[in-house]
Amino acid sequence: MNKLNFYKKLVFNLLLFSSIFCMKVIAQHSTDAPLILDMVHHNPGDKPYESAYNDPAVIKKMGYNGKVYFLFESPALAINWESVDPDILPKGSKERQWVDRKAEQIKKMHAESKAQGIDIYAMSDLVLFPKRLIEKYDIEKTFGDPNNPLTEKLIRAQINEMFSQFPDIDGLVVRIGETYLHDAPHHQGHIDDKTNPEKTIIPLMEILREEICVKNDKKLIFRTWIAFDRSLEKYMKVSNAVEPHENLIISIKHCEGDFHRANPFSKVIGQGRHPQIIEVQCAREYEGKGAYPNYIANGVIEGFEEHASMPEEEINSLREFVTEKPDLYAGIWTWSRGGGWEGPYIENEMWCDLNAWVMAQWANDTKQTEEHIFNRYAKERLKLKSDDVAAFRKLCLLSAEAAVRGRNTTHGDMNPWWTRDQGIGWPVPAEDAVSQKRNLKQKDASIAKWKEIVKLAKSIQWDTKDTRNYAIGSSEYGLKLYKIYRALVYLSDAESKGDNKGVQKWIQVYDAAWKSYNKLPEKNNTVATLYTQEYKRHIRIHAHTKVDELRKKKNSH
Repeated sequence: MNKLNFYKKLVFNLLLFSSIFCMKVIAQHSTDAPLILDMVHHNPGDKPYESAYNDPAVIKKMGYNGKVYFLFESPALAINWESVDPDILPKGSKERQWVDRKAEQIKKMHAESKAQGIDIYAMSDLVLFPKRLIEKYDIEKTFGDPNNPLTEKLIRAQINEMFSQFPDIDGLVVRIGETYLHDAPHHQGHIDDKTNPEKTIIPLMEILREEICVKNDKKLIFRTWIAFDRSLEKYMKVSNAVEPHENLIISIKHCEGDFHRANPFSKVIGQGRHPQIIEVQCAREYEGKGAYPNYIANGVIEGFEEHASMPEEEINSLREFVTEKPDLYAGIWTWSRGGGWEGPYIENEMWCDLNAWVMAQWANDTKQTEEHIFNRYAKERLKLKSDDVAAFRKLCLLSAEAAVRGRNTTHGDMNPWWTRDQGIGWPVPAEDAVSQKRNLKQKDASIAKWKEIVKLAKSIQWDTKDTRNYAIGSSEYGLKLYKIYRALVYLSDAESKGDNKGVQKWIQVYDAAWKSYNKLPEKNNTVATLYTQEYKRHIRIHAHTKVDELRKKKNSH
């Protein structure tokens, strides 16, 4: 071989080696790339949201690489079960017709995602079977037990039918904490001992791991919600018992329990040996659902003020999580819209868009500061100039401070469930005098912050008239709503102390606050639908009923 041919061959081999190496690096990078998922959480039993985030093209431009379809868009409701028994959903039956229509709807949605090159994840409740299957096999009392041999067999068959009939799915998101059947008229769901690692969580996860991760080579995202999200002991039992797999990911809300401010940062984040994806709600169901400014991305990423006093060795933000446990970081899953029930309903998605965009951009490169991403949002999406960028940031950071103080306190002195969705419950005073004094003081501080938010919204040179109207109107919405909150907290305090003059004073303040709030749409027709005095769903002690009782009690004297 002459020298020229030798060097040609050498160069060829080097190029071949380098290309193979690069391909491996790219493949490895794509495997290790974080999941950046979004979901629109429609109200169960309600008309689905009309949202920009239903469009895969929209969320792709925001930085997402996957879409989670909601429970009633799940193939679990759309498989025909023919591989098990064609008589379960016989052709021509009303149940089969419903399932086939659901399948067509889902396939159309999936095609839209695939056209954008983003991954498809389906959220499903388990255990969930057709009613006709449960009746035919007489398993009403046993189908919720994953240890039951027939239940196990049916779960495995169900998974394989889903991937067979919907092969474009990249993974399943599984939850066992709740079962919603509002838009599933022909199915029945239930699971036994949903918080028991040994009896339920571990055996179920092992079934799913084998069928989804190993046999089908798809992703399994197993939610901890109301199952093993609050107990580190239970979480570690599950983590230690279930063998890790590259396709197995555990999903955890960034705070313990539901998406309430002042709830502890999740103690299970950064624990165990399974990769974790973190759930973030962008239109907070307990805080207006996007009806008013409520910027939470800063707190989720860099740490909320209420978590600043946590012991130094404990993780209290996603920044700390990805820094200290990068091997466990699997990505971010936002709920751009939804959570909870009914209203308020928004037309303008500005405030949830801010949270979702910042979270998605940060998840793509966690070395960025939240402030840098925020400023990009203000300039790129809102077209604000430098001075107005600073004012907008001040407004948004104040909104986080105002929300936690108005609904709770930075020390968690109130039961966070006292107001939710479009309704308001009766706020029980804090447990001791010191905490209650702080509670009242923070309600005053919240109103002061809301007033400053309104001033800032009016001072900013917004890009369009519509944006200006909504920014100001939604800020006033927050101020007027939180005046109702403050009046109720003071009224509750006066009632608990037997202060009749105080009760009478704060009833008047409460009535005036509602009157002002209800007039808001007359002044600004871009605002969200309003909270109502009548709304009682999932509210233990209804605020307006209690106020009327106090009003009657006063009149009887």
